[in-house]
Amino acid sequence: MEKPRFDITALNTPYYIVDEARLIKNLEILKGVIDDTGCKILLAQKAFSMFALYPRIGEYLHGTTASGYYEARLGHEKMGGETHIYSPAYDEREFAEIVKICDYIIFNSFRQWYQFGQRALNAGCRCGIRINPEHSTQQTPIYDPCAPGSRLGVPVRGFDGDLPDGISGLHFHTLCEQNADALVETLTAVEHKFGKYFDRLEWINLGGGHHITRDDYDLNTLKQTIIRLRDKYGLEVYLEPGEAVVLNTGYLVCSVLDVVDYGEPIAILDTSAACHMPDVLEMPYRPPVLGGDFPGIKKYTVRLGGPTCLAGDIIGDYSFDWPLKAGDKVVFGDMAHYTMVKNNTFNGIKLPSIAVAGVDGNVRLVRSFGYEDFSYRLS
Repeated sequence: MEKPRFDITALNTPYYIVDEARLIKNLEILKGVIDDTGCKILLAQKAFSMFALYPRIGEYLHGTTASGYYEARLGHEKMGGETHIYSPAYDEREFAEIVKICDYIIFNSFRQWYQFGQRALNAGCRCGIRINPEHSTQQTPIYDPCAPGSRLGVPVRGFDGDLPDGISGLHFHTLCEQNADALVETLTAVEHKFGKYFDRLEWINLGGGHHITRDDYDLNTLKQTIIRLRDKYGLEVYLEPGEAVVLNTGYLVCSVLDVVDYGEPIAILDTSAACHMPDVLEMPYRPPVLGGDFPGIKKYTVRLGGPTCLAGDIIGDYSFDWPLKAGDKVVFGDMAHYTMVKNNTFNGIKLPSIAVAGVDGNVRLVRSFGYEDFSYRLS
């Protein structure tokens, strides 16, 4: 993990900080895909909703995609451009507001389409159906929408004859942190099962999970795939990455509160896996640490844990060239995606502040949190 180019002592810990220069680097890669293929790329807000940076992201991407009304409203108000939404089921109480702000509405079932579709069309929205190609390319069940019993998307057996009038596009999202080969494999299954409907379509959305900004990502294969879809079927092609937009742009800076040792040293931090980086427990995911390595590689191995009462609030075991002590700073990398959007105040643990390291390296505090943010959510 490279040393951050900003002063890690600039703010009181814990805090998330996004490096704007690294963000721009990712956005330029995505813009290259747009320019070379004519596709459109949207920010998937479920991964990253730091709207202080939406004006910068909006300079490169076409808009946002949302998983519900609140996300859609955030993207519409803070970035503009195109606003897309997909939800496993829409709530009647919100739909009147959704059609006011969304350009594309994707339905998870034909029942929902028949319930809401005409209202969406009357409002000028373009409508699509999410499909389930039932072809898994990754092995983490909680993130696999093609697993047996999935509630996400319509399998081909759920189609009854031709597409209904008014459906102008199809959407699928089956990938998770994967390379272009997984897209090609999935698209083969999609064309085999759903290709007969393509002559009725105007657009297709290839979803997210494309690790486009990763160093080893096969950009040429991605571009060739998009161009083939465009030229063969005359389709407008959408991608909606989330993680790829902010991959390796964010950090979580924290401090050691105490070190206990009853057989192995355990550093208790002022940041929590359970509260501040839930994917560490859910995926599970091992974040990189500045100066740290796998256990036993360096001289001093220590377990990093959070301050909550949850016994499993453990970030992982790391080794360092020095023994950690109270007051030391610990810097986790790749902490922009699925952190701020998923954090919580379990145990009344303080939420990390949010900051930006500008292109000049200066650190700007965007927001800090206190007791009121904890108590406001309760009653």
